[in-house]
Amino acid sequence: MASPTPSAGDGARARLVHALGEVAGGDRKALKTVYDLTAAKLMGVCLRICQDREAAEDVMQDVYLKVWDKAGRFDASRASPITWLCTIARNTAIDWRRARGLGETAPVEAALELPDGRPSAEAMLEAGETQARIFDCLEALEEKPRGAIRAAFFHGRTYPELAAAAAVPLGTMKSWIRRGLLQLRGCLGDG
Repeated sequence: MASPTPSAGDGARARLVHALGEVAGGDRKALKTVYDLTAAKLMGVCLRICQDREAAEDVMQDVYLKVWDKAGRFDASRASPITWLCTIARNTAIDWRRARGLGETAPVEAALELPDGRPSAEAMLEAGETQARIFDCLEALEEKPRGAIRAAFFHGRTYPELAAAAAVPLGTMKSWIRRGLLQLRGCLGDG
C-alpha cells in the first residue's frame, strides 16, 4: 500500500506546528506567522459567534493573547493546530457572549453571508463538498451525540449547558461528544 502524497495542507500544518513551538519559546515573529496563517479562519469563527465585526476583532485580540500564553500547552499528537486554535477562538467568543448576557449564536448558515471577501468558485465547490461530507458523517451518528455536537459546535453551547438540558451528568455529556467526534474523525478519514 502506497503512502499518501503530502498535500499543501500538510505543509501548512507543519509550519503552524513549528510556529506554535516557537511561540511557546517566546518568539514574537512566530506569533505573527501563526496570525498570518490563521487569522482569516479564526475571524470567521469569532464573527459567527459574536455576530458583530467590532466585537469579533476585540475577541481576536484576546484569542492571540491566549495563544501567546498557552502555546506551550499545544500538543500536536493530540490535536491539529487549527483545531486547537479554533477551540480557543470559539471558547473566547462564547465567553464574550456570556459576559454580555447574550443567548445562543446564529446558525452556521449565517456565516455564509459575512462580507469577508469572496472565495473562488473552486474553493466554494470544495467547501460545499466538505460540508456535505461532514453533515453526512454527522447524520450517521447516534441521535444523542449528534445533537450534542451540533449544539456545541454550531450553536456555541457549553458542555455544562448541554448536560443540564439533557438532564445527564457532565461526564456523560463529555463522553457522548468525545465518542461522536471520534466517530466523525473515522468517517471523514475514510474518504
